[in-house]
Amino acid sequence: MPVSLATATAPPRTRLPLAVYALALGTFCLGTSEFMLAGLLPQLSDGLGVSISTAGLLITAFAIGMTVGAPLMTLATLRLPRRATLLSAAAVFALIHLIPLAFDGYAMLLVGRVVAAAACATYWAVGAVIAVRLAGQELTARALAAVVGGLTLANVLGVPAGTWIGERLGWQASFVAVAIATVIVIGILRVLVPHQPHDDARVPMRVLVRRELVAFRDRRLWLALLTTALFQAAVFCCFSYLAPLLTDVSGISDERVPLVLLLFGVGSFVGITLGGRYADRDQLVNVFVSLVAMIVALVILLALAGTTMGACAATFLFGASAFSIAAALNGRVFGFAGDAPTLAASVNVSAFNVGNAVGPWLGGLVIDAGLGLRAPIWTAIALGGAALVVASFSWRLERGPRTERATRVPAECASA
Repeated sequence: MPVSLATATAPPRTRLPLAVYALALGTFCLGTSEFMLAGLLPQLSDGLGVSISTAGLLITAFAIGMTVGAPLMTLATLRLPRRATLLSAAAVFALIHLIPLAFDGYAMLLVGRVVAAAACATYWAVGAVIAVRLAGQELTARALAAVVGGLTLANVLGVPAGTWIGERLGWQASFVAVAIATVIVIGILRVLVPHQPHDDARVPMRVLVRRELVAFRDRRLWLALLTTALFQAAVFCCFSYLAPLLTDVSGISDERVPLVLLLFGVGSFVGITLGGRYADRDQLVNVFVSLVAMIVALVILLALAGTTMGACAATFLFGASAFSIAAALNGRVFGFAGDAPTLAASVNVSAFNVGNAVGPWLGGLVIDAGLGLRAPIWTAIALGGAALVVASFSWRLERGPRTERATRVPAECASA
């Protein structure tokens, strides 16, 4: 009896398409732009004639653009062609990075960071959907990990390179370098990323939105989002002012700051690798372990910031703990969202960037209050502690006595 083509099954995919790695190159450019400003704050402060804390608001502006742009652009592009939207977002992102060539004022640069962030949010939202579609269901997690891995590569290579270029050629050159790299990636994306069919193109928008909003009835999702925001605020409260801490407190020269930031990037690679493996076993435990590890790393940095070797070791540990939680935080949101995770995932991006905005702002406040460059570390420790408290509520909700009793009774009945 002949086998029907309808019932025949294709062999499972074992390798990711090259297009997924091309998407990761895009997130590498996005991440380099987002994170390199922390290493350029002294140059931006001097070049723009503003204080360190005011220059730090450029990081906050980018985070605000991401926070607002992620859910709005996700909703706006639900029915649009994915490939065209992706390429357009990348093109706008590249163009905005040429602003320093035409304008030298702080205000225009601040506005440009907000617009670049909105384009970045669009790329993230659409790029994740394309990666999952290209990889197939059996490689969904690996595809998303590869795309997020572009951020790790940005911390290892992009941020130190951007800081190095800014040290020698001026901070404007770092922005132009990001623009050139993004244009090259756009060319690669045009070649490797195929046109994407869009199943929801004819579905009424109100139906699509209603389907996505169902996930937000779950209290666990809100606790997960709050944990994400507090954790990320702790990370960026310290990381945003790491460069001036290294130069003014640790006594590290401007030329060697990129090397120390490279240690943060290497730590982030170690953290996301180990954290991703453990998150497959128990995501909530991974969240607790990562939070405690980050607080410990910050305490070490606080105690040893006055020594070069101590600051370097603490920076590595800080990078590892900052990224070890990423897989668990994203995985929990996708799990709670069920079959319609697009909006929930984009709101999680917003939660990350709420932290990215609040962290530098709080760090700048304590510096302006005259508490010194160590003050953001104290603030980051407090934010990490708050995230730990919220995570404990999640533990009680998901694994408290009632939950354990509810899961134990059916098991006892089944074994009777």
